[in-house]
Amino acid sequence: MDHANFKVKKERHNWLAFAVLMILAIAVLFPIYWMVRTSLMSNAVARKYPPIMVPPSFMFTNYVNTINSPVFKFWRYLFNTLSIALPSVVGVVITASMAAYAFARMQFKGRNILFALCIGSMLMPPAVTIIPIFIMWSRGLGVYNSYLPLIVPQFLGGGAFNIFLIRQFMLGIPKDLDEAAMIDGASRLMILFRVLFPVLKPVLITVGLFTFIISWNDVLGPVIYLSDSMKYTISQGLSMFRGGYGTDWARIMSASALAVLPALVLYIVGQKYFVEGVVLSGLKS
Repeated sequence: MDHANFKVKKERHNWLAFAVLMILAIAVLFPIYWMVRTSLMSNAVARKYPPIMVPPSFMFTNYVNTINSPVFKFWRYLFNTLSIALPSVVGVVITASMAAYAFARMQFKGRNILFALCIGSMLMPPAVTIIPIFIMWSRGLGVYNSYLPLIVPQFLGGGAFNIFLIRQFMLGIPKDLDEAAMIDGASRLMILFRVLFPVLKPVLITVGLFTFIISWNDVLGPVIYLSDSMKYTISQGLSMFRGGYGTDWARIMSASALAVLPALVLYIVGQKYFVEGVVLSGLKS
């Protein structure tokens, strides 16, 4: 009887957890649905109140008009955004893995203190460093209105979180691989890039996905450092549909949907490695 009651309670708890997850999923996905729904309407229908949940007719021409719009230079903004995002991914994956290797595999004086400072930097609000960093790039180095302030920091580890994630994953890899490679005469860099990189594939893809999505969706950085409209990213270009006489909601939502698509496709393709990289980073063999 007790066993039967336990099974009933467990089933109820499972259904309750499922219901909570469904509610949370709907709350997360509803803004995406609203974006797609508005992108398939005319502005007149989109502004109606109470709002219409399902478009009366699906206007896919909004996407064609958005891509061909003289105001929103879609292909130019796409190229600009990729010019920032792709080098950022390469820079973070290489330098964060090198820093993680040093913290996980090498013994040197002050290692624990340096790692603690690295992790502690995540507690500093980004708003605190915006002005000093801007002054350094604009007045000190004279590279305002350039992609360098958005790309170069990614070649310095790209943030403590990336280093921490790769280090935790690396701690779960037996050191026997390193020792065997050293016996064969491999250097530290050879061990990292030839021996450990294939094993680190899940966490490196995870870090790369994080970096790409953050760089792709970044609004504040380009707004601070870019003033030339021909250098705008997609996130900046969305503002082109706002004017003094109103907002073109149909096109701004079409452009937003097009902007979300590359990051969404990348996540779908790499979600297996994404989940594996995050989960295994907290485990040790």
